[in-house]
Amino acid sequence: MPNELPVTTVQLNHTAVFAKNRQLSAEFIAAILGLQVGAPFGPFLPVDLGNGVTLDYYTKTDEAVQPQHYAFLVPDEQFDLMIARLEAVGVTYYADPRHTEPGRINRLFGGRGAYFADPDGHNMEIMTRPYVRDRTAA
Repeated sequence: MPNELPVTTVQLNHTAVFAKNRQLSAEFIAAILGLQVGAPFGPFLPVDLGNGVTLDYYTKTDEAVQPQHYAFLVPDEQFDLMIARLEAVGVTYYADPRHTEPGRINRLFGGRGAYFADPDGHNMEIMTRPYVRDRTAA
């Protein structure tokens, strides 16, 4: 549209995360990442990620929850603690997104990473370095 100003910065503010039990799922990811579950906001239960983005957990009872992928860039010094938290609650972590390398981490892009399932089967990822993408490829 000719009279609109160009958008120079777009940031994700929040996203809804469907769950069978919003309390269970929000508490799970908060515990693994070392975060807090916020006060309910309408039908949502928020987990503030600390970078201006909130995961808003929503209980979905009318149909099955379709698993999604959520990737978290975490401080390198917190990675081992997060792995230990997964082990403490008996959740298997994997080096790969298809969950074929149990109990292993990856070392992509000079960092460390792991994948694990949350209570609803969402494929969660923790990584200490962001993916390097070729911005020139079409």
